[in-house]
Amino acid sequence: MDELPGGIRRVTTPLPTRPGHVHSYLLPGDDGWTLVDTGIGLPDARERWSAELSQLDGPVARIVVTHFHPDHVGAAADLAELTGAPVHQGGLDYAQCELVWGNPNWPHRIAEWFERHGAPEHVTAKLVEQGGLYRPFIRYQLDPVIVEPGDVVSGWQLIAAPGHADGQLVLHRGGVLVAADHILDPISPTVGLWPASRPDPLGDYLGALERTIELGPVLALPGHGDPIEDPVGRARALIEHHQARLAVAEAALTTEPQTGYALSYAMFGDELKPAGRRFAVAETLSHLERLVREGGAMRGGADGVVTYTRAS
Repeated sequence: MDELPGGIRRVTTPLPTRPGHVHSYLLPGDDGWTLVDTGIGLPDARERWSAELSQLDGPVARIVVTHFHPDHVGAAADLAELTGAPVHQGGLDYAQCELVWGNPNWPHRIAEWFERHGAPEHVTAKLVEQGGLYRPFIRYQLDPVIVEPGDVVSGWQLIAAPGHADGQLVLHRGGVLVAADHILDPISPTVGLWPASRPDPLGDYLGALERTIELGPVLALPGHGDPIEDPVGRARALIEHHQARLAVAEAALTTEPQTGYALSYAMFGDELKPAGRRFAVAETLSHLERLVREGGAMRGGADGVVTYTRAS
């Protein structure tokens, strides 16, 4: 457990895949601590968290899940049992959490999604298998306390930060932003198009970054990596990064129809393992859909397969 400015504590737990770790934060308050995110529910999660929580000088009063990805929601039920604290989660995010992690048909839906965007059947099987590796380690809390953007939790305002996840919420108070996976450094958050997601996640993300610039935090505490001492500058850099990636996507388009899967090779190369290709396809699609809205690409398709061409 690390001590940060303002009495905030940071707990870092391991991940079995890159980037190899995830941060949770404990925010001090009059009635106890607010725990933000829970890490993934690995087999030793309860024991690991018991050891960390024993170092606190007071109770955990509440748990806030910023978004439903495995490394942020995975041990939520474990922490709720350990602390007796209620879990707070955004309404949209909890709906997607149930759709993905509480739905036995989700792997089939993902398979159809990749096939629709051009992945060969044998590749789709690998992509779906990779996506299911985390499922045994996700113990989200049923029927959490639903919160929404604009709500205040123990003095921290909840702010919508879509893009990486449609319903992601970050927390802000006194210039400090508990940023989850909204702003990371030096890596950039994955912004992908998935089944049942909002139709323009990259547009959502760019808008959320602009709002972060307007908010003007002076310190961001991310889900991965070190504290970010210039979050406004990092937000601007992420906008520039995605503008450059949009240019790469547009340059890959021709008058011949191409699928998102095929175009992911132009965007991310051909050396990726299934885990990387899975996210590469989703991120390629988010950039293509942004180009469609900007007038740089056209979406078409035939026989149930979606394709993209250069705008005429």
